[in-house]
Amino acid sequence: MTRAWNFSAGPAAMPEAVLKQAASEMLDWRDNGMGVMEMSHRGKAFMGIYEQAEADLRELLAVPSHFRILFMQGGGLAENAIVPLNLSQGGAMDFVLTGSWSQKSHQDAGKYGCARVAASAQAGGFTTLPDPASWQLGADSRYVHICSNETIHGIEFHELPDLRALGCDAPLVMDFSSHVASRPVNWSRVGLAFGGAQKNLGPAGLTLVIVREDLLGRALPACPSAFDYQLVADNQSMYNTPPTYSIYIAGLVFQWLKSQGGITAMEQRNIAKAQLLYEFIDGSQLYVNTVDTACRSRMNVPFFLRGDDGQPLLDPAHPRNVAFLQATQAAGLLQLKGHASVGGMRASIYNAMPIEGVQALIASMREFERTGT
Repeated sequence: MTRAWNFSAGPAAMPEAVLKQAASEMLDWRDNGMGVMEMSHRGKAFMGIYEQAEADLRELLAVPSHFRILFMQGGGLAENAIVPLNLSQGGAMDFVLTGSWSQKSHQDAGKYGCARVAASAQAGGFTTLPDPASWQLGADSRYVHICSNETIHGIEFHELPDLRALGCDAPLVMDFSSHVASRPVNWSRVGLAFGGAQKNLGPAGLTLVIVREDLLGRALPACPSAFDYQLVADNQSMYNTPPTYSIYIAGLVFQWLKSQGGITAMEQRNIAKAQLLYEFIDGSQLYVNTVDTACRSRMNVPFFLRGDDGQPLLDPAHPRNVAFLQATQAAGLLQLKGHASVGGMRASIYNAMPIEGVQALIASMREFERTGT
């Protein structure tokens, strides 16, 4: 059976080699007489899986020793509350609004302290990034939040801001859900990074938090114990039952990434895939991407079909949009419909998407532009 090309923004496509290994180990993991999802999370077998996964991730992302890696639950959306519960101390927090996810983070944080807008790209339709030199950062800020890759709007920080160069001593908090492990991280500029695993690391259910040790122990009294970073770190992510099977699958993904040459190699592949697709879109008369070329996402490529008047077709019910999705699905290209809040189309080309999938998409898009079917 030939697998389709899955362009879902998440849960997303996974490496086929990982799926095959997981399938072979489903009923009996390494002659233990049981599968991973049946194991005690405190047993020797699973602790070995957990420790290997943590070590592989630390190596892949070059996480410094003074950062703790936490395997949690709730997804990036839950972290919008968990981060301020741990870091705000009831004070002020600064947010840079670059799309839907940073907006959600800002909204949730306001329940636990003073959530301020340091900068916003909303006036321009979230098609560019505010210049860090223009950010209004308070001297009393507990942390500065960015979403380093906006999955819906297709915007990415290709370089993390240097808050110290901006005269700000607050730690940078980064939601890197949709591009974690797609490129190296400059940890000298980060205080905490979080992300759901279901885009680039594995199945839904696992949330990754990487936090600098000096930021632990600051949780508000109202913070649930299972979400207190200090307690989670002290208990090796085992304070409550962790998402064991998701950790196991993520561990297989980490091993696959190492076999592919690591993060630097993946970054070069991701650059090549994104350039290929953007170059086709930019050279087309039918398709358009409206994001500033300086901050286009390598992971999530939104695009619109043009109407007869040359304007982007925002209505998903427009016959041309419907016909495009029917044609691409028939060609084995799945989940290209854009997010409901912005319309259009979106191709998510995470680590697991090979360049052959992008080439197949371009071939189908070219044929649709030529024939309309």
